[in-house]
Amino acid sequence: MHGLNPPQRAAVLHTEGPLLVLAGAGSGKTRVIVEKIAHLVASGRMPARRIAAITFTNKAAREMRERVGKRIKGDAGEGLTICTFHALGLRMLQVEHAKLGLKRGFSIFDGEDSNAQLKDLLPPGSKPDAVDAAKALISRAKNAGLSPEQALEASRSTREQEAALLYARYQARLTAFNAVDFDDLIRLPVQLLEADEDAIAGWRERIGYLLVDECQDTNDAQYRLLKALAGPKGDFTCVGDDDQSIYAWRGANPDNLLQLGVDYPALKIVKLEQNYRCSNRVLRAANALIANNPHEHPKTLWSDQADGERIRVWECRNAEHEAEKVADRIHFLNASRGAPWSDFCILFRGNHQSRPLEKALQLLRVPYHITGGTAFLDRGEVKDAMAWLRLIANPEDDAAFLRAVQSPQRGVGGTTLAKLAELAQHAHLPLSRAAESIGLTKQLPARTSTALQGFVDIVRGLRGEAQRLPPAQLVRALNERSGLLAALRAQCKDEAQFQARRRNLDELADWFDGPKTAGPGDLAAALALLSHADKGDAGNQVRLMSLHAAKGLEFRYVFIVGVEDGNLPHEASIEEGRVDEERRLLYVGITRAKEQLWLSYSKEAQRWGERQRNLPSRFLDELPATEVQRDGADPVADAEQKKERAAVGFADIRALLED
Repeated sequence: MHGLNPPQRAAVLHTEGPLLVLAGAGSGKTRVIVEKIAHLVASGRMPARRIAAITFTNKAAREMRERVGKRIKGDAGEGLTICTFHALGLRMLQVEHAKLGLKRGFSIFDGEDSNAQLKDLLPPGSKPDAVDAAKALISRAKNAGLSPEQALEASRSTREQEAALLYARYQARLTAFNAVDFDDLIRLPVQLLEADEDAIAGWRERIGYLLVDECQDTNDAQYRLLKALAGPKGDFTCVGDDDQSIYAWRGANPDNLLQLGVDYPALKIVKLEQNYRCSNRVLRAANALIANNPHEHPKTLWSDQADGERIRVWECRNAEHEAEKVADRIHFLNASRGAPWSDFCILFRGNHQSRPLEKALQLLRVPYHITGGTAFLDRGEVKDAMAWLRLIANPEDDAAFLRAVQSPQRGVGGTTLAKLAELAQHAHLPLSRAAESIGLTKQLPARTSTALQGFVDIVRGLRGEAQRLPPAQLVRALNERSGLLAALRAQCKDEAQFQARRRNLDELADWFDGPKTAGPGDLAAALALLSHADKGDAGNQVRLMSLHAAKGLEFRYVFIVGVEDGNLPHEASIEEGRVDEERRLLYVGITRAKEQLWLSYSKEAQRWGERQRNLPSRFLDELPATEVQRDGADPVADAEQKKERAAVGFADIRALLED
């Protein structure tokens, strides 16, 4: 525990009873969790196999596992669990599936699968918006830990009542397909633990000590899972920051931090307020901003680092002018200070704000990476291969069958599939079993029946090979024998495009190398848990991302654009009285900056074809005047910067002429 500050050390050494660590931005919370795991094991308080550390992303779990691996040597760490809430829920379902009416090898429906089922259950002709709205209401009920019956009982409007009835039909269909959706990975374990004393006793024996990171981001179902596993004694450490709770829109409930004190009166609270990331000037601005929100346990971040430069506030004519200023400043700092592109980050409230920024960066030939592009598992060829894998693992997965049988196209169209579905329904069979039935397929046209039989033969062969081939080899065999690679070659306009998309399938196979699994079912389930936010390293490029995506990251130079009323805070949040969360969102953005921070706003915006006057964000008035330098407010500083920029400009021209 060498190098821990006193509050960090107190958090590590407290191992009896419930503990809440209120960890400010950049205060070393991950180190505290890693050191606490090491202390629990080394002191003999708890063996590693009975410790579970829960994170919110797979990336965070991987990084924590790596750090714990360096801290705990040899076999001492054997059996330690470090995973996401959803991965833990999946593990529980795999053990307890029979008690929940599931068969081994159940499928996990992704967003597209769920949308397809809901669209089918809604009245014909329902628009995508209706599907999205129904899905959101069902997801909200599941995140609250409600069953269809409980959701119906809790409904307060006709709309909610209709959604609850749809939820019941949707859940019945999932059961028929031997499937769950992502929200069920938490809801179903909660349902089991709260109703089955044997199950809860068994899981408390498995998990003797629980650590939960980012506790402010838990939804109600996740909190109930934590409480059920911890039991009345409450051997847990929850780490969180109420000032960084920015996900209420997807079900997070920051009041869960307060609820811990109600459910566990003996709760000990430790505050981590020393920041190891930001300059003191940035911290003073962040503290002043967030002080405008109500607090049960206020914190004041401080640092032993230098004050740093004042925060710059830019007034711009419009979004294009704003983008040009940002791109120009990044280009200038790269040239004048030798700062690598990866030192820079541009943050915005909505992804649509990236377009003028991209254009401005391209004109200056500044390399950039946008967080939030097409996720690996959302790529068409990868989803096709995953559908085949799911079908091999679970013959009752109708959603996987429907995608796989048409990937690639083999003459089995919508009319044939509708007829097959009708025959399957009458025979009480899943689609893949109906396709295997000679008696049923004889009722289809001869050509499509033959095509179906060819598909069935390939699936049957791969299902047999799944029992003997290592997983990665199975995926590579699937890509060849399914016809996916041949179809991909036919679709691509040139060899370069084909090789790029083929690499996606090769990478999918690589993901299956290494882990010990019981077959393709476990592997497909594990892949379904991969967070779309878990990106690889962007390399030496400027990062562009939304404020919501920035939590947990840090950069030397940070630009936050669009700091206008109606955008930040967002107009919907103003109307609905949720300005506090918007303030927390800006607080998160500010505390990403290690050295220098810029905030900018546009005087005008183009909306619906008309010019609109913008007002600077009300949050700018909450920043201390002593920490901020506004355009034109300090002529001496502005003149110095112009002089420095001119010198760099002449150097660029000289280098161009020499070339």
